[in-house]
Amino acid sequence: MFEITVEESFAAGHALRGYQGKCENVHGHNYKVRVTLEGKKLDAVGLLYDFHELRKIVRNLIQVIDHRFLNEVPPFDVENPSAENMAKYFYQGVKKYLAAVPDGVQVQQVTVFETEATNATYRE
Repeated sequence: MFEITVEESFAAGHALRGYQGKCENVHGHNYKVRVTLEGKKLDAVGLLYDFHELRKIVRNLIQVIDHRFLNEVPPFDVENPSAENMAKYFYQGVKKYLAAVPDGVQVQQVTVFETEATNATYRE
């Protein structure tokens, strides 16, 4: 099995609904998102998937939420904008883009870092 990983960063604000503590207040983070793909086969060039293309996919997803108040942006206007739900957002978004990719390349996992020491991971 082969894996490739890219990381991108963005900034956004949020407030955790129903949380009792500091994070129920509006605050922001400089997030990092790490996306890992996996697959059994390499293409004719010897790549699982082009890093550049994967970065474009992740950047397209980031563009929707970068420098925004997440509580006002779908799906976080309904779902709590937790790191866990954000990891799922990126996972599902990348998965949709990869639906047309042949040879079984799939999302292995996505990790969203709120800080250097705190992160959440989503995988199916």
